[in-house]
Amino acid sequence: MFEVKNEIQFQDSFECIIIGVLDKPEKFSGSLSKLDELFAGQLTELVKSGDISAKKKSISKIHTFGKIGAKRLIFVGLGKEKELTLELLRESFGKAFKEIQASKLTEAAIYLDTFVTEAIESVDAVHVLSEALPLATYEFEGYKQKSNEPKKEIEKVIILSEDDADEIQAAATVGYVYGKSTNSARTLVNTPGNLLTATDMANYAKELGEKYHFEVEILEKEDMLKLGMGALLAVNQGSDEPPKMIVLKYQGKDEWSDVIGLVGKGITFDTGGYSIKPKDGIVGMKSDMGGAAAVLGAMEIIGELRPEQNVVAVIPSTDNMISGKAFKPDDVITSMSGKTIEVLNTDAEGRLVLADAVTYAKHHGAEYLVDVATLTGGVIVALGVNTTGALTNDEAWFEQVLEASYEAGEPIWRLPLFAKDIERVRDSKIADLNNSPGREGHAIMGGAFVGEFAEGTPWVHLDIAGTATTRNPSDVGPAGATGVMVRTLALLVERFEKN
Repeated sequence: MFEVKNEIQFQDSFECIIIGVLDKPEKFSGSLSKLDELFAGQLTELVKSGDISAKKKSISKIHTFGKIGAKRLIFVGLGKEKELTLELLRESFGKAFKEIQASKLTEAAIYLDTFVTEAIESVDAVHVLSEALPLATYEFEGYKQKSNEPKKEIEKVIILSEDDADEIQAAATVGYVYGKSTNSARTLVNTPGNLLTATDMANYAKELGEKYHFEVEILEKEDMLKLGMGALLAVNQGSDEPPKMIVLKYQGKDEWSDVIGLVGKGITFDTGGYSIKPKDGIVGMKSDMGGAAAVLGAMEIIGELRPEQNVVAVIPSTDNMISGKAFKPDDVITSMSGKTIEVLNTDAEGRLVLADAVTYAKHHGAEYLVDVATLTGGVIVALGVNTTGALTNDEAWFEQVLEASYEAGEPIWRLPLFAKDIERVRDSKIADLNNSPGREGHAIMGGAFVGEFAEGTPWVHLDIAGTATTRNPSDVGPAGATGVMVRTLALLVERFEKN
């Protein structure tokens, strides 16, 4: 897919060359001056006239008419150098790759040095470049009858750079793994609930385990009964589909210590149960396993790159259905931890399955926890659809998650968690906890409930209800599933430092 060339020869034959243009007075100086000379200074004139734009994420396409080996030049506007960030660079590459795909080209060369600044090193530019390629060109094939017209895809990217070729190649490989694994999560979330049951998700996890030599454990309903996983089993009561507790273990150290536990909510479809969702709110609930998809995508990256860390992934999976056997408001259930729960809202089921999953992750030795879940509509009201909500019981651990999210370009915002919030979750006359204290601070209440099962273990909760899907396409992906938190979790594992 990626090839690195140190010697930049403009007479080499390429379908196109992608070039970055910063907004600065001297156009096409330095390394681009030779290219401008081959065009008799006309490229500079095109910049001056505005036909080649340096405006952020603008795309300008110029045919070369045989003056060089490449058939066309694609200029990507980067704006002012001091305002250029890795996230903006990722989006700019994404927009360029979309343009190339729309033009039905199968090959692109990238003049990397034109995307490198004092603040952005070449290896970082290559990482976001190679992430952006699969992210921006991703499509969910769906289930329509297929066209006979063959689909053109970008098959080769030549990176033109004067820097160390091995380092550039390594960065390209890593970035591409991040992008492809995010797409794997997107596909899981986009898949309809009738085609992705808990059993299907367990089988998918088994395939990952076989491919990457993970230790795999799939708990069946009988196993859960023996272990007392009453919270997950309660949510599953109304379903004809059996529940699964999915566990993947990756050991990157000699000893099973400093274990990071990644817990992902895997509700394959959520009706809300007897606290049924309205007709508009129930559409799209196939995406209620976005947390599970994020964890599985992160495990794919971990399997490919083999970091020197220990990770246990735990996914509680079922659908939440209505039947004569379904659990009801006013029921009292007993979780694996022994804590009893008064059910006030059967649509607050995600926190119930996470309760048993967090307990089971600790059972497997998790010493640091991150749970990821499409948990509450309240987080969308609080933070909108571009920012993931977070809660924590440990400042240092949260800082590591925050830094990973910043590097991944997946912003999170910490919500408060005070003693009075925890008191509301514990407010029940007949049980240890209640699962729905009310609408006020809804996102905080959902996370606070999960935190009761993390107890003293360093823990971060990520509510992706607003960020797991998008109604609008972006420069790095289509409408639908985003694959959010795949890259954050993988970077967290890769960059982990013991507190």
